[in-house]
Amino acid sequence: MTRPHEIGYTDELLADGSVHRAYEDGCQEWRRRGDGGVVHWHDNRGAVGTDELLGQRIVKRVQTDGTVTYGRDIGYGRTLWARGETVMINRTSFGGRTGAVLATLGVVSLAITAAQLPPLHLTPAEEEALRQQQAAQAQGSAGGDGGGDPGGDLSGAEEESWEGNWGEDDGGWSNDDFG
Repeated sequence: MTRPHEIGYTDELLADGSVHRAYEDGCQEWRRRGDGGVVHWHDNRGAVGTDELLGQRIVKRVQTDGTVTYGRDIGYGRTLWARGETVMINRTSFGGRTGAVLATLGVVSLAITAAQLPPLHLTPAEEEALRQQQAAQAQGSAGGDGGGDPGGDLSGAEEESWEGNWGEDDGGWSNDDFG
């Protein structure tokens, strides 16, 4: 498998509770959490849409023109998009910074595997099954130890509850919000 194109980004929490996301390629997004965990966004290039976390760490991105793209959170602040061509790296989160340090030291292999690739297409029934799976996981985490690591490290050994990242203390935002 070829190495994906890496694009880093940083998030800044704004006073109104929204987030300004700056990508290293010059794109900028403004993001706000809506009902049901859906994130509404628009960017400086005229694109508008929503991101939704489904089960199995799959992120569904829908643009207003109807384009649907799937990504997969693969841990250490990284989200893989478009069947592995692009990986977004959260430079703001603890997980993203930790992953970069570990990769530099050769401590952990951060290679992309075929099992991590996001789907090209999901049927409405498959999407609904993943939503139910995510809801069940979030429900199970609500009664647990507080919902996981708030730093955004989604390594396989310590899977995080995304609901734990959207607490009242941080205005409902996460450093690792649907990369």
